[in-house]
Amino acid sequence: MRKYLISAAALIAVAGGTVVIAQAPMAVPGSKDVAKVTGGTYSIEPSHTQIVFAYDHMGFTNNMGVITQPTGTLTLDKANLSASKVSITLPIANLTTGIPALNEHLAKPEFFDAAKFPTATFVSTGVKPDGATGADITGNLTIKGITKPVTLDAEFYGAGANPMNKKENVGFVATGTIKRSDFGMGGFVPVVGDNVELKIIVAFQK
Repeated sequence: MRKYLISAAALIAVAGGTVVIAQAPMAVPGSKDVAKVTGGTYSIEPSHTQIVFAYDHMGFTNNMGVITQPTGTLTLDKANLSASKVSITLPIANLTTGIPALNEHLAKPEFFDAAKFPTATFVSTGVKPDGATGADITGNLTIKGITKPVTLDAEFYGAGANPMNKKENVGFVATGTIKRSDFGMGGFVPVVGDNVELKIIVAFQK
């Protein structure tokens, strides 16, 4: 496949003959350097936090959905990472698969029963550092009023000051697997897979 570079002359032509001077791109404010993390208490930055879930459908496809705009806090103890704590509340009304009929189906009593249980929560019970940038986070996950222990494999993604508001941000990506039948949502197993893979992209703001 050919790759094309758009010349300055072509850009001027597209702009109707007007010379457009582009601003120099800003440096990426987030850094992979863990030394940039100062520790302390943070709140979830909901606009850039997503909980993605994926499951097997009839052995044909690996379908997914996402829950957006959660709330929560992180207490990060740099001197003693194992003393750090995290809690997240997920609004089930913000669950979407991109398919309206499926969204409605998942909100029904046989699945999330969103009218009765509008939120799901995760509250950490332990943090075990894993290398320089990772940690195994154990905690209690509550869905549909049922609480089960889960472990998430978390990895530091980046930290630094957000140029828009000058506040310190720190981001992580965490993964894990749960069984939906553990939370009273075992309908259609095994035609629809019981295992649900989780990928949590979370931004915290100081």
